[in-house]
Amino acid sequence: MNKVYLLASLFIVSIISNAQNSDPAAKAILDGVSAKFKTFTSVQADFSYKVENAAGKALSTKTGKIIMKGTKYKVNFSGQEIFCNGTTVWNYDKSVNEVTVSNLDASSGMITPQKLFTNFYDNDFRYVLNGEKKVGSKTVQEIELTPKDKSKPFHKVYVQVDKAAKTIYSTKVLENAGNRYLYTVTTMKTNAALADAMFTFDKNKYPGVEVVDLR
Repeated sequence: MNKVYLLASLFIVSIISNAQNSDPAAKAILDGVSAKFKTFTSVQADFSYKVENAAGKALSTKTGKIIMKGTKYKVNFSGQEIFCNGTTVWNYDKSVNEVTVSNLDASSGMITPQKLFTNFYDNDFRYVLNGEKKVGSKTVQEIELTPKDKSKPFHKVYVQVDKAAKTIYSTKVLENAGNRYLYTVTTMKTNAALADAMFTFDKNKYPGVEVVDLR
């Protein structure tokens, strides 16, 4: 599974449909997550990422970071850094010291973390509230999402929402091939002052980097 797809999957929790046969209680919870997200001027989050096989055996565990401010974002994950200043996207691959530059085309349907946290009307999923449970000191509400499009590479997404904070606690994506991808938000900080320069790739900080400009 592609790294960028996996990063998007962390936030896939928010591509929620307004479809028939979906659970109104689940929609109310996810609408609450969206409304809460829109009140933040910025978000900084650390997350863990675990891959399991179909039997539940852990295959790998990694960590990542994401920061967001308005339409801008930056993601650090497994040797990859993605910068977006709201108009341009830089995708840096540390293993080959190469950065690919492209335009952010809002009309193309390109997925961004912000869109995935706030877009609830794409009609991509049916969803149902599975109930509540305790995870440590948190009460989490689990929502099960099933994609309408059966050609997608996954068949289920399980989202756990921190009931008190109205923020995403974890997301589990079940791939058709059998693997499971679990993302858990370990820390979250909101409304911090973030400089715009943080969201632009500065090649001077990456000696010898090869720039592939696709604009």
